Amino acid sequence: MRAVIQRVTAARVRVDGEAIAEIGPGLLVLLGVALGDGAAEVAWMVRKLAEIRIFADESGKMNRSLLEAGGSVLLVSQFTLFGDAEQGRRPSFVGAAPPAAAAPLVDQVALGLRDRGLPVATGRFGAMMEVELTNAGPVTLILDTP
Repeated sequence: MRAVIQRVTAARVRVDGEAIAEIGPGLLVLLGVALGDGAAEVAWMVRKLAEIRIFADESGKMNRSLLEAGGSVLLVSQFTLFGDAEQGRRPSFVGAAPPAAAAPLVDQVALGLRDRGLPVATGRFGAMMEVELTNAGPVTLILDTP
């Protein structure tokens, strides 16, 4: 799994011009699922997203997790995170899991975050989505499961 995470003050997903998910302060997570990903990758990603310390403490240092700082997650599936553009001009997506395998794992990440007590909004798997965000910091990180 690969996630691009952004600390946000707000984020929203639109499908066909209609807002389908929206959060205030928290994390926007663009999540890609690779071939072969499974329960171990889901568990690792849930733990990392909930516990990574990228929110400010009282001294202004990035020392608090989302669990400690409070906030929500907007989780958006994005198979293009496994696009390979090293050769030619058109990226290859052979490293991305097919939709039938990826969709349940994205759902499991959302469920795992909810089980940790975090409010989670989601995009619509497989839809053409427009994502709006206000990046706080800006803080943007890329997480790859081991």
